[in-house]
Amino acid sequence: MVFWEGWISDELMGTFSPIVVYWLYAGMYQLLPPLDQYRLHTRKEEEQKNLVPLSSVIKGVLLQQLVQATVAGLMFLITAKPSGEGSIIQPSLPVQLIQIMVAMLIMDTWQYFIHRYMHQNKLLYRHIHSQHHKLVVPYAIGALYNHPLEGLLLDTFGGAISFLISGMTARTAVFFFCFAVIKTVDDHCGLWLPGNIFHIIFQNNTAYHDVHHQLHGTKYNYSQPFFSIWDRLLGTYMPFSLVNRKEGGFEARIGKRLNGMS
Repeated sequence: MVFWEGWISDELMGTFSPIVVYWLYAGMYQLLPPLDQYRLHTRKEEEQKNLVPLSSVIKGVLLQQLVQATVAGLMFLITAKPSGEGSIIQPSLPVQLIQIMVAMLIMDTWQYFIHRYMHQNKLLYRHIHSQHHKLVVPYAIGALYNHPLEGLLLDTFGGAISFLISGMTARTAVFFFCFAVIKTVDDHCGLWLPGNIFHIIFQNNTAYHDVHHQLHGTKYNYSQPFFSIWDRLLGTYMPFSLVNRKEGGFEARIGKRLNGMS
């Protein structure tokens, strides 16, 4: 039993809840005070280095989410159980957790190789992936700011393939997709907040991805959004350490390991 049962279908929740969660979670970060003592870049750096205004970022994200919702709706429509065959029986919780873990590994694998190829292919980088890297200093609302084609290939198709191969139901997918969105937003938030559970559990986190957005790290740390497995296996892992900046906040400095996180 879930809170929306009887009010809205699992398929509809799976289509639109990740979008709602994105704006709620990213919006929360946007409304926070400056928190200069926890920033990975100063506000001045954000203003000077980023090449696209917030208004354009919002429009770009909304466009990607429109495509995402369309593909998700079609996917759920195709895979939904025909009416008259009864309701879908949900797997046990352990089975659902295994399905989510499988989906995480599949999504990581898909995104690593597509993401890496978009950097290695000069044509794709120049005309498609460079749009995401216009945010040299990432922030939460810009997590899904991509070229529409990249959004379709990397995020939307990656999510669909993870759903289909893992065998999860639409109800399980609601939780998986919302979790993936929260993790992606957090990776781009630009803040190293004390007690952030993602920084404790995942080696692939805000600072890890921040290294990739910097000029010296664009050929490294491709893995997203969950684990750093493929970077480590294929030699694209860039170690770093967090150091205190004299003007406040932190800097993800390459070349050294961060105790307990590497």
